[in-house]
Order: sequence, then structure tokens, then C-alpha cells
Amino acid sequence: MSAAEIEVRNLSKRYPLPLFSLRRKGGPASGRTALSDLSFDVAGGEVVAIIGPNGAGKSTLLRILCGLLLPSEGHARVAQLDVVRDRPHSRRAVGVALSDERGLSPRLTVRQNLEFFAALYSLRGPDVAGRIVELADRFEATPLLDRHVRTLSSGERARAVLMRMLLHRPKVLLVDELTRSLDPGAAVRLRQRLIADVAGRGAAVLFASHDLREVQSIASRVLLLSHGRAAALGSYAEVEPVAQSVFGETSKEA
Repeated sequence: MSAAEIEVRNLSKRYPLPLFSLRRKGGPASGRTALSDLSFDVAGGEVVAIIGPNGAGKSTLLRILCGLLLPSEGHARVAQLDVVRDRPHSRRAVGVALSDERGLSPRLTVRQNLEFFAALYSLRGPDVAGRIVELADRFEATPLLDRHVRTLSSGERARAVLMRMLLHRPKVLLVDELTRSLDPGAAVRLRQRLIADVAGRGAAVLFASHDLREVQSIASRVLLLSHGRAAALGSYAEVEPVAQSVFGETSKEA
């Protein structure tokens, strides 16, 4: 296995109190803690899953790593670039697919969207058209290329987002709910093709999922978050007993 492409050290994120809470007598003394003292690595060619109850910090972690949020403490690096100090360059080094994806222009076709993002990544010339065709074939999305994004179903839009994520051959992939919008057969094929792509290029994948079958089938390691902290990190078999306890406690709290 190659060197770490994702490095997280003592990472914490606290959200400040809303203004109305500060004015309210007897309100909480501090804001909400989403991540607390989190440390782990993901090597090139490795697929690591993040699991945990709602509110455990999964989405916050991915947003810090892709440059959409700033950490409160600690530091993180993607593709050997600090996500704060080297922010513009680190954002270009990753491919991102988030669960609340809003990055595609609804008035453009899928092809036009991909051409736009290719230009942002400084990809130009005939290679871009070939890359788009290659990705469309891989994700069974060729009929979607000349359709406007606003006409796509949620599953079709997910394919377009995944094509955009891989367009510039990033060294790091950050994915939230990888196959939630796809039918089961398409989800299996996507997982197989994504793993083949990662293995061939030595990229690192960090993905959040609630689908434990998906996690078990593709993740080499699993990071379990609970209340913003790492409750366990290891193989699925190693993490599963702890996960059952964490999810059980969450159910009782609810």
C-alpha cells in the first residue's frame, strides 16, 4: 500500500451558538461540537468507509477535507496538501460527491456541465471529449450526456455527479452516500468500477454510508464515528461489534 493521501490529525470542529441562544437566559455555554480530536490516515489505493449515527460528524468531516468548512483545531492534508493553508490547490486535488449535491447547473446539459468543470480543472483539448465519453460509458450514462440536468431523475443526476467527480483523475475521492439514488444492480456495477479505477490509479477513497452491506463489500477499513469522536477504526469485522453498541445506544436516546 502506498503513502497516505488523506491525513487527519487532532481534527475538531465546533459550530458557534446561534445569536438567539446567546441572548436566551440560561442557554448553553458553548456551541455544538461536530468533531473532536479525530486522527486517521487513508493510503493511496485504499477505500475507507465512515459510518455512524445521524449527527456523528460524517458530513462535517468530508466538508472539511474538500475545503467547504474550516476546522476549529487540528489539521488535515489531502494529496499532501494542507486543506487550510493550501486550500485552492487542495480543492482541485480531490473529487467530491456530496449527498446534497448542488454543483450542477440545471439549465445546462450533462456534457456542458462536464466541459465547464473540465475548464475549471484546466483540462482542455480533444482529451476532454474523450474523457467524457469514457466516463459516460463506464457509468451507463451515454444517453444522458445531451439532456439538461433539470430533466434528470435523482439516480441519473447521481451518475452525472460521479462522472464529474472522476473527470480530472483526482488522487482523493470524498463521497457522501455513494449509491443511495441508484437501483441495486447499478449500485453493484458502480462499486466494481469505482474500485477498479482506484486500484488502477492508486487513489484514496473516503466515503460515508448508512448501507452496511455496501460498507462490508467495498471498504478495506471502517471508521466508526460517535458524537464526533472515533469510536473504532479497523476491518468491518473488528468494527461491527462496537457499531452495534453505538447504534443501539443512539436508538435508546431517540
